[in-house]
Amino acid sequence: MKHPIVESQTGVTLIAGGSVLARDVAAARALAPCVVAADGGGDRALACGVRPAAVIGDMDSLSVAGHAALADVIHPIAEQDSTDFDKALRHIRAPFVLGLGLLGGRVDHELAALAVLSRRYLTPCLLIGRDDVIFAAPQHITLQMRPGDRFSLFPFAPTTGRSTGLQWSIDGIDFAPMGRGGTSNRANGVVTLDFDAPGMLVIVPRARLRTALDARISARAWAG
Repeated sequence: MKHPIVESQTGVTLIAGGSVLARDVAAARALAPCVVAADGGGDRALACGVRPAAVIGDMDSLSVAGHAALADVIHPIAEQDSTDFDKALRHIRAPFVLGLGLLGGRVDHELAALAVLSRRYLTPCLLIGRDDVIFAAPQHITLQMRPGDRFSLFPFAPTTGRSTGLQWSIDGIDFAPMGRGGTSNRANGVVTLDFDAPGMLVIVPRARLRTALDARISARAWAG
């Protein structure tokens, strides 16, 4: 990223075009006060009483009223080879990004968002849904979970790894998108994960947002 559109010393709340509640925006902004919208997410932000610092995307979803209200902060990117989430994420430079409006809507949009999250694993980005927080696993991470917490893993690429603190260890498992996954495991307390290749998504309860964020920020990232 030679010239980011948005450069923030704080976390960024990225609002996309899916369903977004004002209380979710407020909760995200408490952790990531800078707000950016991905295309139609500009309308979502305005509906929640927030004016984003930038609107990034191909601008095929932002309403006429949104274009008028946000004309001075719109950054159109015309190419159609990536999603608006991808366009926005790759043009943000910040310590971390919290994504809203990307989960729980159309399945094709959600799958595309998860693919972007997996592909851009070097960026500390957490997607927030009604029940879940999802992020791409770094090479090593330690999470201060509570005993009994749901803890799921879904591979978007083949990988192997090791764990401590899970009811069912992942040691020796060959994970793959069309093979073995790690749905509905349980935390026994503090969980550590080590992976041999990128591509794993970690899914924890929404109530563990701060836990997941703190762990992701302090995690050992992949080289590159």
